[in-house]
Amino acid sequence: MSRLVRGFGSITLLLLAFGARADTVANWADTTTEIATDGPNTLRTMALAQTAVYEAVNAITARYPRDRVALGPSQGASIDAAIAAASRTVLLHEAPTLKVRTETAYARALAPIEAGDARTRGISIGERAAADALAKHSGDIGNTEPYRPLTSPGVYVPTTFPLGYAFAQHRPWFMKNAAQFRPGPPPALTSALWARDYNEIKLVGSATSTVRTPEQNAIAQFWATALPNVHMGVVHSVAIAQGREVTRNARLYAAVTAALNDAEIAVLEAKYHYNFWRPITAIRNGDRDDNPATERDPDWTPLIATPLHPEYPCAHCVIASTIATVIRAEVGREPLPILISTSNTAPGVSRQWTRTEDVVTEVSEARILDGVHFRNSTEVGNRMGAQVGALVAAAYGLR
Repeated sequence: MSRLVRGFGSITLLLLAFGARADTVANWADTTTEIATDGPNTLRTMALAQTAVYEAVNAITARYPRDRVALGPSQGASIDAAIAAASRTVLLHEAPTLKVRTETAYARALAPIEAGDARTRGISIGERAAADALAKHSGDIGNTEPYRPLTSPGVYVPTTFPLGYAFAQHRPWFMKNAAQFRPGPPPALTSALWARDYNEIKLVGSATSTVRTPEQNAIAQFWATALPNVHMGVVHSVAIAQGREVTRNARLYAAVTAALNDAEIAVLEAKYHYNFWRPITAIRNGDRDDNPATERDPDWTPLIATPLHPEYPCAHCVIASTIATVIRAEVGREPLPILISTSNTAPGVSRQWTRTEDVVTEVSEARILDGVHFRNSTEVGNRMGAQVGALVAAAYGLR
């Protein structure tokens, strides 16, 4: 084991000879995301796991101030074992039905780590970090599904519940409350802004649109996914860049996932507060909005299936903007690597960007092209994401 000592006013960083690599964090984050996606409360599980990973890694390296949690003696612990144990402990707690997948990934991760005190200490500190994260956030979740369908006694309404209502009731981690960044209301239906957005999406977001270009079709299909993997691919691109250090990566993922947890709560709270109609509902009822510039189309359908929650604001946009804001704060003036991601709704395709702003813009355009979000909703979502991302980035001391 070698020791690197920085100059006056800096910290002592332990460089452990136990195989720890910066991309270990990224690889386990990918694994956690994949497993958590099939369990309940995906974003919360991701945030819990990455919080635990960061605290465990930082307890060993002491790269950043350790005022969040005291995990006890950590000298000589294996970082790789700590990352695996922290991730495993959270996944087993949050997604117990996926135990086989979690244990398989854990066994695979421990296999190349030599048995001995370093591995044992790493496992112990990872488990302690996970236990601390789980204990601190044990009261976050509200009722399982408190949504109450609106109807009159005896009158049928669709029996498929909308998604995300319960998550909107969760307690945020860094926001003061779920409504802290709630935006103002969507545009009045009699306004010129509403007519602009209505007619734009009616033209470009239709399943049978003749004005959407092949490239626009490709963008729309790529961002049609509802899984978080497509967004986390952008974070992975930063984490695997040359020269990254393991604790820095752990902090990046902790900040991103914590911000996403709060961003999802914020956007869903706003969605159900305003309960604004989706394009398919609006366009098929275009004769009922008291706007002479919006003509009804009784046969209109969007390019993709409409998500089962209210329209305003755009959640994909909030997520993309949140991640972009955290990344910009973390990278600072350093060169940004090429950002690459893939999507389950566009198999075999990868897309690349040179700026985080380009990702945010593309996501916004995609949701309009998909026929599920109005332009104003994407713009509002981008501003919300920037607010949440900045709040959490500052809490983690990102520059």
